[in-house]
Amino acid sequence: MSLYSVYNHTYHPRHYGDPIAEYWALLEGVTLWDVGVERQVEITGPDAFEFTNMLVPRDLTKCKVGQCKYVFVTAADGGIINDPVLLRLGENHFWLSLADSDVLLWAKGLAQNLGMDVRIREPDVGPVQVQGPKSRDVMVDLFGESILDVPYYYAVDRELNGMRVVVSRTGYTAELGYEIYLHDATRDGVKLWETIWEAGRPHGMQVIGPCHIRRIEAGILSWGCDITYETNPFEAGYGFEKTWMVDLAQEADFIGKDALTRIKEEGVARKLVGVRIGGPGVGSFNDGSMIEPFDVHDPHGLRIGEVTSACRSPRLDANIGFAMVPVAYQEPGTELVVHTQHGPQEALVVEKPFHDPNKEIPKRFERTATA
Repeated sequence: MSLYSVYNHTYHPRHYGDPIAEYWALLEGVTLWDVGVERQVEITGPDAFEFTNMLVPRDLTKCKVGQCKYVFVTAADGGIINDPVLLRLGENHFWLSLADSDVLLWAKGLAQNLGMDVRIREPDVGPVQVQGPKSRDVMVDLFGESILDVPYYYAVDRELNGMRVVVSRTGYTAELGYEIYLHDATRDGVKLWETIWEAGRPHGMQVIGPCHIRRIEAGILSWGCDITYETNPFEAGYGFEKTWMVDLAQEADFIGKDALTRIKEEGVARKLVGVRIGGPGVGSFNDGSMIEPFDVHDPHGLRIGEVTSACRSPRLDANIGFAMVPVAYQEPGTELVVHTQHGPQEALVVEKPFHDPNKEIPKRFERTATA
């Protein structure tokens, strides 16, 4: 049974059958994902670098042409507007591969107000993901051995069956995987899908939806659940520890810099933590609507926060998720009571990611050094 949702104003396939079977297909084989909902915001023009560097708290002087970066787009108050993957396709040519929130008009408005010489548009680009340990075999059949020279979080231009594409070593899984961004998607979208499917058939390729179990295991955030306009990077665990995500020492005066400087100095009142939750399984994905954490000493009293994403991990044989809690509850080993659809359950704050914290899995076939 297929399940769809709406993402970036577009129908989005969540899964096509049993999400647990799709999870194992990803871990053990090769999977194909329709992620056309990852709309691109393209920024070009003489001021494109300066403008894009102002949009995000990362220092893009450290982003080479051909490199990709996970970034936040921040508001003036430090809130997270979006957390796209940024692709630098040229000195003054960028794509922001969006999560589920509007950025195009935000960027256009800023450029207009600042009088910057940039062109901002949504190009006719349609991405798909090829993910899983056998993805390298499919990609070699499609593009040849040279595709294995693309390092983690880098991108290259290629031609495939007469179609222009950008191929990146990225994905929403922390498994070995690739994304293929198709130019002229309106014309060639079906052709691309069929070309990849035929190459994947001998390798047992399966079509699946985005695997929330695997992204939660990997500590990958979901905008709209784990982070929103009301969440700043420091609350989400980026900035204090991962200072490269919010580089306050850089020269660029990015949007939100003053607010984030103040937040870092004053500290935060809450923090997004990892949790292991006892009791029966909470399902393959739960966005927190039925899960609430309470102080272990007052399990029926005042709710102290919320579980933003949770699932039952088959590999870990445990319920895992993220919870936004007061900083007094952020330390690993802190006991909580979490009310799930099965009633109150014991829970424990733990480190995240829950599996492969150093991203060894997607890097295991590296041929060249990353930067």
